[in-house]
Amino acid sequence: MIADMAEYISTHGDQLINQILTHIGISLFALVVAGAIIPCGYLASRSDRAETIISAPFEMLRVVPSLAFLILLIPVMGTGVLPAVTALTILAVPPVLLNTIVGFRTIPDFMIESAAGIGMTDREILWKVKVPAALPMILAGLRTALVEVVASTTIAAKIGAGGLGEIIFTGLGLNRTDLLVLGGLLVAALSLLSGLIFDIISRKLLRYKYC
Repeated sequence: MIADMAEYISTHGDQLINQILTHIGISLFALVVAGAIIPCGYLASRSDRAETIISAPFEMLRVVPSLAFLILLIPVMGTGVLPAVTALTILAVPPVLLNTIVGFRTIPDFMIESAAGIGMTDREILWKVKVPAALPMILAGLRTALVEVVASTTIAAKIGAGGLGEIIFTGLGLNRTDLLVLGGLLVAALSLLSGLIFDIISRKLLRYKYC
């Protein structure tokens, strides 16, 4: 099997690189779009009613399996990258939204009171106190979403969006275990690597915590 995998890599190297880059591109695009929900998370953290209104629709949609959601989107958006990114964005939003809400709600009151006591305006308190204090939880939500999306982007190949899922589905169609294993290993490695890279970026952004 290892020999078959090595032969496939040597003969399909350019195609494999393109699939990896496509997989990464779709995943990052979905994560960036999902990250746009962060301001809504701040608004939701200010009241239970706002949280219910903002988060409930995404929690309901998350119950639908990603593959089923992709199939449901085909009549509306057709096939390709757009429906894949839409489905993956819906998958990524809940952890980002929930962590943002928790991050802002767990800020100690004394920090806000102290900031107000020294004369900070509401805007200054938001950007200099609340956002830095909530940032670790927000980044944790983004990391969780990224790992989930990288793993789930595999199914994007089912509707012609490309990515590493092409190798897995080809292996299924041809009954080739080597392609199934190769595709699975690459997706797993990419998920682990994305989490590691995000951890490094987070440590840079939150370097004050590690001093």
